[in-house]
Amino acid sequence: MNFIIKKSDLSAVSFACEELKKYLRMLMPRCGEFKIFEKAPENEKVELLFNIGLMSDMSLDLRDAENPELDDVVYVKCDEKGGTIAGSNGVSVLTAVYRYLKELGCFWLFPGIDGEYVPIIDKLKEVNMRKLASCRYRGQCNEGAESQRCMMETIDYNAKVVLNTYMLEFDIPTAYYDWYYKHLGNAVREPEPISIETILQYKRMCEAEISKRGLKFHDMGHGWTAEPFGLSSTAIWEKAEQEIPDKVRSYLAELNGVRDLYKGVALNTNICMSNPEARSIIAKYIADYAEKQNNVDFLHIWLADSSNTHCECEVCRTKTPTDWYYMLLNDIDAEFTKRNLKSHLVFIAYYDTLWAPVSEKIINQDRFSMLFAPITRTYSETYGEDADITKVKSFKLNENELPEGMSENLGYLKKLQEVWQGDSFVYEYHFWQQQFLDLSGLYHAKLLYDDVRALKKHNLRGIVEDGSQRSFFPTGFSYYVYGETLFDNEVSFEKLKEDYFSHAFGENYEDVLNYLESVNSLVDFEYLSGNRGTLNEKGEYLKYVNPEYVKKAEELKKIAAEFRNVAKSRRYGRHRARNVSYNIIAEHTVFVELVCDIVIEAAKGNTEGAKEKFDIWNRAFSEKEVYIEANYDHYSANKVIKRLIG
Repeated sequence: MNFIIKKSDLSAVSFACEELKKYLRMLMPRCGEFKIFEKAPENEKVELLFNIGLMSDMSLDLRDAENPELDDVVYVKCDEKGGTIAGSNGVSVLTAVYRYLKELGCFWLFPGIDGEYVPIIDKLKEVNMRKLASCRYRGQCNEGAESQRCMMETIDYNAKVVLNTYMLEFDIPTAYYDWYYKHLGNAVREPEPISIETILQYKRMCEAEISKRGLKFHDMGHGWTAEPFGLSSTAIWEKAEQEIPDKVRSYLAELNGVRDLYKGVALNTNICMSNPEARSIIAKYIADYAEKQNNVDFLHIWLADSSNTHCECEVCRTKTPTDWYYMLLNDIDAEFTKRNLKSHLVFIAYYDTLWAPVSEKIINQDRFSMLFAPITRTYSETYGEDADITKVKSFKLNENELPEGMSENLGYLKKLQEVWQGDSFVYEYHFWQQQFLDLSGLYHAKLLYDDVRALKKHNLRGIVEDGSQRSFFPTGFSYYVYGETLFDNEVSFEKLKEDYFSHAFGENYEDVLNYLESVNSLVDFEYLSGNRGTLNEKGEYLKYVNPEYVKKAEELKKIAAEFRNVAKSRRYGRHRARNVSYNIIAEHTVFVELVCDIVIEAAKGNTEGAKEKFDIWNRAFSEKEVYIEANYDHYSANKVIKRLIG
C-alpha cells in the first residue's frame, strides 16, 4: 500500500496531500492508490510513504526564517520509497509538494489542465532540498478582462509556480468582470449580462480557493474614500450619477472652491482629510469591514485612484496629502486597537503619496506594510538603477508632475524610507499592458528577471503584480520567470529559458526561441512603446513614424508566415501541453503578421491605413479569442495595439 501521512491540521496541508496523491498517480499510473491518514497505519505493508506537514510539527530547523508565517521555507527529503515534504507555513507546504513534483518531471506551463506537462516515470528518485524563498511577497492582483473560469485557473496556477499571494482589488470588482462578460473591445462576441450580486459571489468563491491553498489573501485597495459615506464605487472608473446629501458633500475634497465627485467618479474622489469626523467615519467603516471579512491576511488602505485631486480647503493646505494620509492610518490603527483587531494593514506610495510626509509618522509600525506603486515608471529601465533623490520634485498641491524614470521613482522611495523603515514591497504593472508591447515575450521576461533580482538593493521584499489573468501569449515564460526569480534570486535566466521552452516545445524548442528572437529584434518593445519615432518638420514627435520599421515589419511578416507551418506540423505529439503550446505559437504568428501590417502603415505615417489594418487585426482576434482565451486577453491587447493608430 501507498500512504501519505498528514502531520498538520491546516487546509493547505490537506490540499497539499491531495495534490501529491493526484500527481503521483499521474506520474506512475500503475502505482496503485495512495491512502491519506493522520498517523502511520499499523500492520500494513508499506510500499511508498510520505510525511507532509509543517516543519515546526516535525522539529525541523526554522532559524533562518525571520517570520515563519510570512517567510516561506520549503523542505524535501525523499528517496525511492517516499520521505518528508514540509514547509514553514501552509502555503510553503504546498509549494514544497510542487517543487518535489517538479523534480520528478512535472511542469506547469500556463493555467488550466492544458498547461500541465506530466510525464510517465518508472519510479521515484532521491530529492533533497531546503530553500528559504528570496522574497516574502510573491503574488498577483486581479486586472484585465477576467472570467471566473480564468480566475479559478490562475489562483490554482499561482501556487504551482511558487507564488504565495493573491490580491482581489475592490469590494466588488465589477469593472474587470464587466470587461470580460460584456466582451468589450471584441468585434464579434455578444455581451453576456452579469450582475453585481454574481460578481460578489464570484469574489467569495475566489477567496475560498485562495484559502484552500494557504495563499496570503490581500484585499481591497481603492474605495475607502467613497463607500464609508454611502457613495457607491461599483461603477469603478466610470462616471455614475448619484445623489449626494449635504452632510456627505461636506466631507468631499474641495477643488476650485467646489465639493463634488471628481468628474462624476466616486472612486477617484478624495475627501477632506483635515476633517476629523470624515477620518473617523472611514476608520470605523474599515474596522467594521475587517471584523466581518476576518479571512483577510493583508487589508489594503488606499486613497482615491487619481492624482492632483486633494482637498484645497484652508486647513487641508497646511499639510501634504501624505501627512493627512498617515494621520488617517493612525486613526484606523487606533480603532483597530480599540476593537482588538489583529488585521495587518497596507498603505500605498502612489500618485501624490509618493511624496514623503513632512510632519507625520505612522505610530504602530508593526501593524503596517508599505506598498510602493510606481505606476508612471518606464519599462526601458529596471530596479537595478540607483535611487536619485536630486530628481525628487518639490510638492505642489494639485500641480504635481509624477516621476517617470526608474532612478527618479526610486528617489521618491528613498525619501519615504527615511521616514518608514518597516516592511515594504512593490505593486507592479508588468502584466497590465506591458506584455503586449513585447510581441516576443523575451524582452519582457528578462526585464522582470532584472527587476526582481534588484529589489533587495532598495529594501523591497517582493512584488504583487497588477495584471491580467490571461498573460500567457505567446507563452507563459514571463510568468514562469516571475515566480521562479522571486523564489530564488540566484537562478540563471538562461537556465529558466531552457527549462521552460524544452518542456513547452520538446527537443526542437530552439526553433521556437529563434522565431521569438526574430520577433524581438525586428519589431521590438521600444518601437511599440513609442520610443523609436521621429520628428516632423514642425518639431513634433511622431511616436510610430519611422521608415526603418517598414522594412523590419515586412521581414518579420515573412518569418512569421514561414514558422506558422513549422508550428502547425508539431501539434500532434504525445504530450497535450506541448501540442497546445505549438497551437498557441501558430496563432501568435498570425497575430504578429497582422500587427506588422499595422506597423508598416504607422511607420509610414499613414494613419488611415493603420486604422484599416487595425480593424482587420481586431476582427481576426476577436474571432480567435474564444479558442485561446485561457492564454490571451483580447480586451487588454486591443487597448495596447490601438495605440499604433494614434
